[in-house]
Amino acid sequence: MAYINNVMIIRHELIVRLVKLFNEGELSSKINGLPVELYPKSRKPRGRCCIYKERAITRYKMLPLLGFEVPEGDIDLYPLQNYADKALQREEQADRILTVVDEACTGCVQANYVVTNLCRGCVASPCVMNCPKNAIRFTPTGQTEIKVEECVNCGLCQKACPYHAIIYIPIPCEEACPVGAISKNEKGVEEIDADKCIYCGKCITACPFGAIFELSAIIDVLKVIEQKQQVIAMVAPAILAQYQESPGKVLAAIKAVGFSDVVEVARGAEKTASHEAEELREKLEQNVSFMTTSCCPSYVEAVRKHAPGLLPHVSHTPSPMAYTAEELREKHPNAKLVFIGPCVAKRKEARDLGSVDYVLSFEELDALMTGMEIKPESMEAQALESYTMESRGFAQSGGVLKAVLAEKKVADFSYEQIDGIDKKAIKQIKLLEKGKNTAQFYEVMACEGGCISGPGANVKSAKAKKNFILSMKSLS
Repeated sequence: MAYINNVMIIRHELIVRLVKLFNEGELSSKINGLPVELYPKSRKPRGRCCIYKERAITRYKMLPLLGFEVPEGDIDLYPLQNYADKALQREEQADRILTVVDEACTGCVQANYVVTNLCRGCVASPCVMNCPKNAIRFTPTGQTEIKVEECVNCGLCQKACPYHAIIYIPIPCEEACPVGAISKNEKGVEEIDADKCIYCGKCITACPFGAIFELSAIIDVLKVIEQKQQVIAMVAPAILAQYQESPGKVLAAIKAVGFSDVVEVARGAEKTASHEAEELREKLEQNVSFMTTSCCPSYVEAVRKHAPGLLPHVSHTPSPMAYTAEELREKHPNAKLVFIGPCVAKRKEARDLGSVDYVLSFEELDALMTGMEIKPESMEAQALESYTMESRGFAQSGGVLKAVLAEKKVADFSYEQIDGIDKKAIKQIKLLEKGKNTAQFYEVMACEGGCISGPGANVKSAKAKKNFILSMKSLS
């Protein structure tokens, strides 16, 4: 379960400030002073040693929000204004999806095992005797400590200690990653292995220092809107979980940002459900033992990179975003299409498709509206298209399954759900790769609870579920 925390508040504030500077035409001229403005001498640091550390980390955090990877060198040699100018002038986005702010990351624990004050400095010293790297030493107090730079996190010391004085401390991002795609380098900074990463975003929400960022396209979107181009927002069904206001008011607020039109991706979900049900019927008639859904791009990445033998069983039906973009591209070939949703992996899917120009998270959308002083509750509700409840229900775990069942193209079939991809789910996926299935149809969602609980959501968990239920009731 993801909880709202101070990291989210800080990130929201930074995006709001960027939006305001852009709209005032002062992004380039005033961005250098933003860290000092946010952390004047009179302000207490938010968990850091001093405001100067806060300012330094803020500078680094601004880079991914401007759409850039965090460089290895010192950005004081290349100030924020230079990055802002490049963001305003660029034609293409960076290749990377995620980046790590090393200045923030180094605040995390550097080793998984720590000696607590329960240590008695016993004569037997089994921790010292059994350490294969001589990474444990006695301190002047007679207790032991672990030399972080030499520890290899094997855990033998913890197993040997008779007092249970050595504890295991998980590194949050590594613990959350279901595929082992993130680990510390020799400098103690986490690095993301793009060959393993499935873009589930769990590392982003797990990091208590807010050190992991998506490379944002918010400046790019603001640029094309300012240039009076035709810019169409494609909004994921999970938008119904983000606000307490009626869906019509929320869509009106999104359009007020400057979009030419706002389209619900539920229109594509109808096609996905129909085609996926038909594909399931065909596969079962061909005696294929099972099929899985394909609309979760994080799950598809997991299969490609960690269980490629399962690919023939993954539905070939495109996602709702793909179908919606295809339809809009036919009608408006020169328009800029912006998908707005809660998903990190949609950024990767958009790159692969080529038909979606930009992706924004709901978190970015909310900060965008805050920066523009747009309030959904003050808007006049926009008329909604009449899509099926099942298509809008794609946002919640079990929604795709319900939509396929509603198509009634297969008389009877067994089904199961994989609700959230964690380390246990990866094991289940690898069992499916080996043909060890217990059902004929699997709905797989990377986020527990479905897209409404995505890493880019504006609200979390129970509140999102409540909002979604109320919105669906208002539409029924």
